[in-house]
Amino acid sequence: MNRNIIYIGLAVIAGLLAGYLIFGNNADEKITEEHDHSQEMESAQMWTCSMDPQIMQPEPGDCPICGMDLIPAESTDEGMATGQFKMTRNAMALADIRTTKVGSGISGDNTLKLSGTIEENEKAVATQASYFDGRIEKLFINFEGEEVRVGQQLATIYSPELIAAQQELITATNLKESQPELYIAVRNKLKLWKLSEKEVEQIEKSGKVQENFPVYANVSGTVSEIMVEAGDYVKKGSPLFKLANLGTVWAVFDAYENQVSLLKEGQEIDIVTKSYPDKKFNAKISFIDPILNSSTRTIEVRAVLNNPSGRFKPGMFVAGSLAVASNKRHDTMVIPESAVLWTGERSVVYIKTDPDNPTFEMREITVGDAVNRGYIVLSGLEYGDEIVTNGTFTIDAAAQLKGKKSMMNEEGGTTTTGHEGHDGM
Repeated sequence: MNRNIIYIGLAVIAGLLAGYLIFGNNADEKITEEHDHSQEMESAQMWTCSMDPQIMQPEPGDCPICGMDLIPAESTDEGMATGQFKMTRNAMALADIRTTKVGSGISGDNTLKLSGTIEENEKAVATQASYFDGRIEKLFINFEGEEVRVGQQLATIYSPELIAAQQELITATNLKESQPELYIAVRNKLKLWKLSEKEVEQIEKSGKVQENFPVYANVSGTVSEIMVEAGDYVKKGSPLFKLANLGTVWAVFDAYENQVSLLKEGQEIDIVTKSYPDKKFNAKISFIDPILNSSTRTIEVRAVLNNPSGRFKPGMFVAGSLAVASNKRHDTMVIPESAVLWTGERSVVYIKTDPDNPTFEMREITVGDAVNRGYIVLSGLEYGDEIVTNGTFTIDAAAQLKGKKSMMNEEGGTTTTGHEGHDGM
């Protein structure tokens, strides 16, 4: 009997031990698995800096660049391609981000828009020069923009050389009967210095030397530049004033190199200015610069405007529009100018990849001529693509901060924010 009790007790102990070994280990494994899972969840949380968003660390702490406390980073890129990123709807609204679906933008009425300024007609600009050496004693023109007429006195000059020539004339006048050739030579010398017949006769009759001689305007016009001051010494041929005849002026426009194929000399252009917004002035292209400005990548286009009433003032901003002949099909793809970002070598746009969510991606494109405030797209887009047309630079900045492909970083990755050159606080 006692043996049976002992056997039963041993069996119970053996059963408890087996149960512990079987179920206890499973529980420990379960606890371990749960612990490991929580660690994985915790390790998935990344921490970033509000001032330097390129900083990403698996645990909280201080920013290694600026020393600020790190904050939890938003995990919003799940399920997206490498180059894609999201913006919050609130940020979209604050930045006024707007998008447009790509469609046909060329109509039968093709119009090219150019901007430019009014400039002096250089062919009608004259330089008033000094015809003898001397010192400027007095200026009668005091400010630029003053109107000048032919024969109007501009200045007086003291010239020792001219004083000596006058003395020669007085002496030659007394000897003109005996030495007529000398007399004629002296008179002609003074006339070469632009003294008038009346001035020469007055010197002969008076027999007195005039110390300060007047300088008279050779042409009528508007003083565009005063090149001397009273007391300056000038040489023969030195410029004193620039006089511009504003009866005609130039409308000078800048055309981008991809617009040049649409322009030709003799082409009619309608010009408007802010001073007369309700009036259009018709002109023709008179000159297309054969040399490209390498810094602005533009070519100067010029038209001559009649300006009898002086309504066009040099320096005014003007806008020109001209109809361009186009053999392109009506289904040519055109996008707004505001959608394109230029890097010098590349043209990029931002596409909204998800119609229901603010998800974006950079796309390189090839553009052609500029027409009607837009660019013809040669490659890189398809009809129906939704592109950013307002707030493009804001979208590009967001892409840079998230380390995605951007206008200045075609490969993506860490970007700089301007803190890199500073020591941590």
